[in-house]
Amino acid sequence: MPVDTQQILQAAEKLGELLKQHPAAERFKAAQKSVAEDPDAGRLLADFERQFEALGRQEQQGRPVTDAQRMQLEGLQAKIVSHIKIKNLNLAQVEFVDLLRKISQTYQRPLADTAPAPVGAKAPVSPLI
Repeated sequence: MPVDTQQILQAAEKLGELLKQHPAAERFKAAQKSVAEDPDAGRLLADFERQFEALGRQEQQGRPVTDAQRMQLEGLQAKIVSHIKIKNLNLAQVEFVDLLRKISQTYQRPLADTAPAPVGAKAPVSPLI
């Protein structure tokens, strides 16, 4: 029996509700909130973004990035990765993205079994017995 788009969207919505209740999603949301509420973390991230964009514009204009500028950006990056709340956010994000990857692989598995070979692809050669 064919499935219509609405049925798939309803199943996706149910999956989204389940995903929202998963501990990885809850940890990710809590870590985002923690970083958003921390003025020091916000300042570090904003400073990094500002410097990174400025250096990108500088390179686009044909002016090379100096060693001092690169070291300043690296120093700021080191502060960011050592900030406990940002570190927790990064870990939670990795865990959440891994969960999304597993979900994606799971729903794609049945499609891989039924997908036709791409146009121009050679069929596998069976060994001669």
